[in-house]
Amino acid sequence: MSLKEFIIPAIDIKEGKAVRLFKGDPNAVKVYSENPVDIAKQWEEKGAKHLHIVDLDGAFEGKPKNYKIVEQIVKSVSIPVEFGGGLRSYDAVKAMVETGVERVIIGSLAYEDRDTFEKIVVDFPKKVVLGIDAKDGKLAIRGWLEKADITPLEFAKMYEEYPIWGYLYTDVNRDGTLIGPNIEGTKELAKNLEKPVLASGGVSSLEDVKRLYELRDLGVYGVVVGKALYEGKIKLEEV
Repeated sequence: MSLKEFIIPAIDIKEGKAVRLFKGDPNAVKVYSENPVDIAKQWEEKGAKHLHIVDLDGAFEGKPKNYKIVEQIVKSVSIPVEFGGGLRSYDAVKAMVETGVERVIIGSLAYEDRDTFEKIVVDFPKKVVLGIDAKDGKLAIRGWLEKADITPLEFAKMYEEYPIWGYLYTDVNRDGTLIGPNIEGTKELAKNLEKPVLASGGVSSLEDVKRLYELRDLGVYGVVVGKALYEGKIKLEEV
């Protein structure tokens, strides 16, 4: 896998716009585009091999709200799209898979309703990424607004034997900050798990990406990058 393929551009959608939050705070919003579909096409043109879409309204409200935009993005690009944000019921997941997304990211539901999550992974094998959001060493749930009394690794281990695709690890305290990713946290998960791990949160430069890229042999499969791409700190077309 090339360095460029390792980078997965993020498109976070709030009220129909492409935005970034600071440390997951719904009030700390910066709008980058009024049209997320255009942004998706732009990342594809610049050489992205994969896209990461998050419905922030969905994450905070508990069900996807920007469904139509996600559907438009999937139809507008020819590269795979993964989606997360508010997938807290079987029907919501089924509807999203039917739009054509490659993978769905589920976090809170897997923690709060194990039976439903089990049904989802059995019915949609290899389509589900377990979203592991970490805050101060504990699992963060419900749009990062609450902390659960369990560590990221303990949560991941609960589903290691299930037919999930892998894991997405996000350090919430770093997300949107450009202070660098949590290399140690990512490494600990990858080292102790069999399935692929995607890293996310805090990437500020190509150097950060390279440090994660070096963990490929441990099972780190890619890194989700948002703000660093939008602010030109990483230029995808130059990677």
